[in-house]
Amino acid sequence: MEKLWSGNLHAALDPVSDEINASIRFDRRIYRQDIKGSVAHARMLGAKGIIPKADAEAIIAALKDILSEIDAGSLAIDESCEDIHSFVEMELTRRLGDVGKRLHTARSRNDQVALDFRLFLRDETQDIIGKTLALLSVLSDKAEAHRADIMPGYTHMQRAQPITMGHHLMAWAMMLTRDVGRMKDALRRMNESPLGCAALAGTTYDIDRMGPALELGFDGITKNSLEGVGDRDFAVELLSAFAMCMAHLSRFSEEIILWSSWEFRFVSIDDGYSTGSSIMPQKKNPDMAELVRGKTGRVYGDLMTMLTVLKGLPLAYNKDLQEDKEALFDAIDTLKLSLNVFAPMVATMKAHAENMRAAASGGFINATDCADYLTRKGMPFRTAYRVTGDLVNECMARHTTLEDLPLEVYKSFSDLFEDDIYENISLEACVSRRVSEGGPALASVDRQIEWVRAFIGKEENPS
Repeated sequence: MEKLWSGNLHAALDPVSDEINASIRFDRRIYRQDIKGSVAHARMLGAKGIIPKADAEAIIAALKDILSEIDAGSLAIDESCEDIHSFVEMELTRRLGDVGKRLHTARSRNDQVALDFRLFLRDETQDIIGKTLALLSVLSDKAEAHRADIMPGYTHMQRAQPITMGHHLMAWAMMLTRDVGRMKDALRRMNESPLGCAALAGTTYDIDRMGPALELGFDGITKNSLEGVGDRDFAVELLSAFAMCMAHLSRFSEEIILWSSWEFRFVSIDDGYSTGSSIMPQKKNPDMAELVRGKTGRVYGDLMTMLTVLKGLPLAYNKDLQEDKEALFDAIDTLKLSLNVFAPMVATMKAHAENMRAAASGGFINATDCADYLTRKGMPFRTAYRVTGDLVNECMARHTTLEDLPLEVYKSFSDLFEDDIYENISLEACVSRRVSEGGPALASVDRQIEWVRAFIGKEENPS
């Protein structure tokens, strides 16, 4: 099969060279975007009189037929072609003859693939954003259901202060809202059309770059033809956003794995998102969470792949850039699969409020509230901090808790202690008194849930 680039090359490409050079086995995924971009290009060529308008109309009709047939499965993509661009042009020429050969006027594969890739990433990222919003909705519902269920909050994996499960779940929700923001920021910066940059230096034809750009939903055009075809910073930025989202899913997975262990028993994962053991019949393994945690490394690797590909490239286009697609395709597929399993896994996860409450009762996680009690009565906080630390040591020596320590023992450490100390250090009081914005008090958690739901609504229905 004659290559589009055969030009002054007459010998056949070595089979091994052909194998490494071909990209159709993976870039076939962008056939819709390739045809969509070609339709816009053909319409512009006809409108500007660069090719006869009748030819442009025939090309557009044939391209739409090709798209419909590929979608329907009646036209198979020929993988003996070098890439998807070659296949579409070959099929168009087969149907229209010389008229089909006019399509590539004022265009290079360099700006063609840069356009297709941006269109594809825009479509896929919007889908990922939708899936992230679906997970945010699940988290909001789950947080509302468990807004008052007390659990220990941790630092250094040591019990630290009392919070609620609703408060904890909202922490993950806030992270995911920023993931959505990062993806949207990346989309905004990449939403410029490179079509018309041609190989690197534009074209001698009097083309209209803005018309096809607007038709394809871009905000404008790339300002420099060299960088329009020679850079993939938009791919790196999206990969970074995808990697950050996977990092959050991975960290959340780690907590679900810990919480579902017998040592914690804070939650039970539904059977639909667990597996068993081939030898130990009692086992119920959190494999879906573990797989998301493991797959995070793939997306990190995809990001590093793209950064490394770009590291030493001079301008403008180099064939190294062909490596952009497999990395992005893998990251997109991995993140979408992870989000697809994560939302229902969290939605069906059962929380054991009694176990969380029991865990919160140990570890002296109300010690800060004891110090605050003394501070409110006039003692400098640093002195109250030391007194409370001594009280904790006393409790440990007596094998008891702050809640059960007799009042006379409290008074031996400070005369400021009164009967109301027990009310002030109850876990319920410890949570409800944390009224600072963003804290675990019920009203605060309710506001957080309300904010996330408003965020979802705004993203799903932008004004």
